[in-house]
Order: sequence, then C-alpha cells, then structure tokens
Amino acid sequence: MKIVAVERRVEAIPLSRPYAIAYRSVSAVENVIVILRVQGAAGQVIVGLGAASPGSYVTGETREQCRDALDPGALGWLVGLDVRTLPAITRRLETELPRTPAARAAVDMALHDAYAQVLGLPLCEALGRVHPGLPTSITIGIKGADETLREADEYTGRGFRILKVKIGRSLDEDIDRLRRLRAHVGPEIIIRADANQGYSVEETQRFFAETGALNIEFIEQPVKAGAIDDLRQLPSDLRDRIAADESLLGPADALRLATPPRPAGIFNIKLMKCGGIWPALRIATVAELGGIALMWGCMDESCISIAAALHAALASPATCYLDLDGSFDLARDVAEGGFSVKDGWLRPLPLPGLGVRLLNG
Repeated sequence: MKIVAVERRVEAIPLSRPYAIAYRSVSAVENVIVILRVQGAAGQVIVGLGAASPGSYVTGETREQCRDALDPGALGWLVGLDVRTLPAITRRLETELPRTPAARAAVDMALHDAYAQVLGLPLCEALGRVHPGLPTSITIGIKGADETLREADEYTGRGFRILKVKIGRSLDEDIDRLRRLRAHVGPEIIIRADANQGYSVEETQRFFAETGALNIEFIEQPVKAGAIDDLRQLPSDLRDRIAADESLLGPADALRLATPPRPAGIFNIKLMKCGGIWPALRIATVAELGGIALMWGCMDESCISIAAALHAALASPATCYLDLDGSFDLARDVAEGGFSVKDGWLRPLPLPGLGVRLLNG
C-alpha cells in the first residue's frame, strides 16, 4: 500500500457569484489539487485526492507559498511510505509543512482518501461515523437589502433552510438588513450572521441587543482574531451564541479558547486553517470534552475538500452545524462526487474514501 507518485495541479477558478465580506471582495479563487497514487494489494493503483484553497488573510499562507509547498519535488519524501501508517505520516506533515496549513490539508485529505479506499470504506465510516447527514447553511455576501432578499428567495426556492449573512461593515446597515430579511423569509428559516472581525466588543453587545427579536441563531467571529479574549467580559448567554473562526487556527487555539470563561460557545473548524482532517479531529475532541458546539466551515473550495470536511464532521459527536457551501458558486470544479445535496442536507456518497473523482485526468 505504498505511495508511488505525487502529482499537483494548479487551478484558477472563477466564481459564478462574486461576493463581499467585511474586509475584501472575491471574484475568483485558486485551488491546488494533490493527487497521490498508491499501489494497491492486487496491483491496482488507488488515487487519493486533496485540494488546497489558501487564505493569506487568515493564516498568512499565500498562493505562491501553497504552490511551492505542494510541488512534487517538495513532496518526494512521501514516495515509498505506506498509507496504512496514516497517523505517523500526518504527524510528519506538521514538521514538513509547518507554515502552509492549506497545503498541509491537501496532502492530509489525499492520504485519508487513499487510506479509506484501502479499507474499502467511506472515510466517515473509517473515522467512526456519528451523523447520517446534516443541513448546511448557504451564504449571502455583503450587499444591499433588496439584493439580499432576492438571493434569499433563490436559495429557499432551492430547498435551503439556513441562511448565513455576511455583515461587519456597518452595524446600523447590518441590523436594518437583517430585520428586512427576517420579515421577508418568516420565522421558519434559520438565519446566522458572520461579521468576519468587523465589530468591536461594544458593537457586538449592541448587535445582540438590537437583533434580539430576530432570532439570529449565532454570530460568527464578531471581533478581530487577536481581540477575541475581550469577549470573555460578555454575559455567558451571549458568548454561547458566538462562533470563533479566524481566532481558531489549530488545536492549541482550541485549548486556549476552551478555558473558562470561554469567549465563544461554538468552534468553526476549517481544514484550510488547521492543516487537514487529522488536526481538525484533535480540535473536535477538545470541543467534545469542553461541551463546545462545532461548526465545520470552508473557503471557496473544490468538492474534494468539501467532501473531506463533511466526512470529518459526520465523525464527531460535537458537530452541530455545517457551513459547507464553498463549492456551490464555483463556475467549474475539477472533480465530481463526494456528497449529495437535497433540500440543503449534505450526505456523503456510499463510496470508498471521499467518493470523489477527478475530471479530465
């Protein structure tokens, strides 16, 4: 079950629906695809797939650094290793790729994909599946209220029942927009908000006070990543409705944020932030032991890495929320499969590994 080859593809992918968040606008992304070829027991070649979507604004990893880290020459140390020794390889990844978490995540998920295929199981089953499937939110970027309502109609018309709304540029405009959205969609649709570090602690408190009647499920990362400890001064009932995102990069952050009085009652795990499935499950264990709810999020990503996050999410008892819509607005994808989407619910396909197949090669 040894790795016989490592390949890389760099893909520039436009978005079919560009969007804005508190500190940037996005119209296209770059994903770097990792292809591991593993010699199977009967002579067949098993293909493990991974995908990286670096976010320099969160982790400091640039596209160039990610590409360089995933150059086949830089990953030559993988050749000859047995994928059945997965834990040892993933630990080594942390030392080989210490400053490029998205690149590390791509290799990690390709290893997990190949490993589960060797076992002949969907990855979530190999990890210890807890949930059969879960509904995901779908995201509305920062835009005018009228456009927000039109986009909400489109998504609810497609069966989605959870809307995540990007906010964080103007508190007054955010509150007005959320009021109009709640009045428009009614009480049955779940609304979440994501400020992407756009507020102060005082503005966060005001947000909760002025949206109390709107039944906003929670707010994601309202303050700067380095200021999240300042949220510990808020009442516990408000902190329980805050999700830590940009301030949660890896297992060490999870331990710090789980220390009472914890600043957030929800952890948002993204494979691109923490370095893959292996460290994500370590974060999940901290959350489970600390009574913290898990949300699994994403960047703009191929269905390869969305499937990887879904499989990991379904294997954690602490998982409560999915925000895995990152492949929906890609103008094209490099792969297919991984999961099904029906009425907003994501379910993995009953195939070995991640259940994804690379297109055109």
